[in-house]
Amino acid sequence: MDTSEHNHPESNTGHGDRSRWEQDGGPEASTSTSSTLQVRSRAGSTDLEDSHHPDGPIPVWLRESSKSFHWKWVPYPVRHFARAVARWTAGPGPPQMQKITPFFPTVQEAPVKLIARYFPRPIHKAALLAFFLFCWLLTFSLVLRRSASAGNIKGYGRPQPIWCGASYWSSGNSCGLNGNRCRPFDNANLAFRCPANCKAVHVLTPHAVGTQEINYKPFVIGGPAEEEPAQSISDYIYRGDSFVCQAAIHAGVVSNQKGGYGVVKLAGTHTNFTGTFRNGIKSISFDASFPKSFSFVSGLSSDCIRDLRWPLLAVTVIFTTILSLCTASTAVFFPTVFTLLFFHVGLVSDPPRTDSDYASLTSLIIGRFLPAAFVAAVFYRYTVKPQQRDLHAYFERTILWLGGAWVGSLNNYTFDFIPIQRLTPSDLAAEPGARLALVIVVVLLLSIALGQIYYLRLEGRLPKYLGIYAIFISFLIVCVIVPSLNLRIHHYFLALLLLPGTRLQTRPSLLYQGILVGLFINGTARWGFDSILQTTAALRGDGPLNSLLPNITAVASTASNITFSWTLPPFAKGFDGISVLVNDVERHRWYHGEGVPQHTFYRADDEKEYFRFAYMRGSSTADFTKAGVWEGTGEWRKMEKGPGR
Repeated sequence: MDTSEHNHPESNTGHGDRSRWEQDGGPEASTSTSSTLQVRSRAGSTDLEDSHHPDGPIPVWLRESSKSFHWKWVPYPVRHFARAVARWTAGPGPPQMQKITPFFPTVQEAPVKLIARYFPRPIHKAALLAFFLFCWLLTFSLVLRRSASAGNIKGYGRPQPIWCGASYWSSGNSCGLNGNRCRPFDNANLAFRCPANCKAVHVLTPHAVGTQEINYKPFVIGGPAEEEPAQSISDYIYRGDSFVCQAAIHAGVVSNQKGGYGVVKLAGTHTNFTGTFRNGIKSISFDASFPKSFSFVSGLSSDCIRDLRWPLLAVTVIFTTILSLCTASTAVFFPTVFTLLFFHVGLVSDPPRTDSDYASLTSLIIGRFLPAAFVAAVFYRYTVKPQQRDLHAYFERTILWLGGAWVGSLNNYTFDFIPIQRLTPSDLAAEPGARLALVIVVVLLLSIALGQIYYLRLEGRLPKYLGIYAIFISFLIVCVIVPSLNLRIHHYFLALLLLPGTRLQTRPSLLYQGILVGLFINGTARWGFDSILQTTAALRGDGPLNSLLPNITAVASTASNITFSWTLPPFAKGFDGISVLVNDVERHRWYHGEGVPQHTFYRADDEKEYFRFAYMRGSSTADFTKAGVWEGTGEWRKMEKGPGR
């Protein structure tokens, strides 16, 4: 008797197999002892499309005949490819869980073992931690108090703290007719104090200076002439709308690295401001007159303290490093580091724009810390804690995770070189180099994502994370299509989107997660939880409105006078007047009912003048035109098309 069926069970179709095929409506399997046609897949697999069966390929008519198959309408090559992708996505079996094996484990674990030896009980460790935090708070507070003390400038009193973008003048017609809202123009002094890193502040919307449009640059107009380097600081003249702190850096009165103090003196009307490059700032030239200018007083004597953010940085870096090296508990490490970094950013390295005292600033930061801590508790639970579970590479954690967190927290320094101020279409189109920088950043992020995908697949987590990020992408698409609102990606929101993909315990993930936590801290401490959906007006700020522009005609032009006429403002659109800027100062307003729509301007010398015009609603203006030039010879050069703020 032939016993081959008993010796080779894979050749036996079995009654159970025949009944299953019959219930599914497929053809009855052959009862022959021949192994030419078999339907059982390898290892009990339910994939009927597997053509690599050890007994030969399964015919297509048999694979497609089962009533239990619900995807008949999908072409077979597509189904085959999709199932291959699904099998690849599921990863290897069993999953290969990632675990960091420390370099020199004895060295890396020595500080933790030392603490455990001398402080064996939990209450001892808690007391040590409390003493440690008290030492940081005391040191930090004393240095911060010293840094915040304004001192006195002899003869001028206590300097007033001002922010990096403070100036004596507002753009457009905000200072009113003839600049009366921005008086006095001269015979006044101000003792001031500037924070560090003011050079990094740029105007983010176009600002007109004569025929020039300044954007994404420091805003300093004037300064010493390059051919006169021996001038006294008091002879350096700046236009009144220049940023005072940046002008002080340009003049050498204060340091960009440490900030400083000084006294600004209003100098009244000045003509011909020279543009020069000094101390890392390129000032802007302006070859006409302006009613308000200022200079700086030299030879000051004071007991004022400069910005001590760098000593404070050293204090917090030292304390967080010691904590990272000496604690094995993630529940102690993360909340402590998060808190110290948050208050350091909010009070020292990148505080919110405020001219108030440190008590008000501290109150503001505490208000922002509470919701940020709640969000941090969520991503700690789902990303930080799983990543650092049973991690004993404390030196590597300090270098990669904590170092990355400091890099992200100090992004106003570390990422300042990237020419992207805001992730909005208008800013990316207007800022030089922004599009190229965005492409480079996207390519870098994609390469990082591919590396994280590789490790997620090895751990068998890739399908789950693909689902999570599909939800994120769907949410972003919904945000994009919401009418009347614009999606804006903030620091904190970008960090929250990317943090879930960093829960792996690999060295790259330690670095990525640290940087993202730092970005979250910087974004929420500096700006709070600003909305990711903003109106066009909120994004625009004081930028162009893309409104109607007046139609201006120079009726007559001589060396001493020029007459302009204009069409009546479109009253149906809410406009009822015309505003005229001369050399960036409002010099004339005309409203409906005030006679003929024209005006004549006079001058006593042959200096050139710049004219810009805008429609008005009450005292508010729409977009101004670009500047037309009335040359000293009397020639009129018509303005170019388009708005000029």
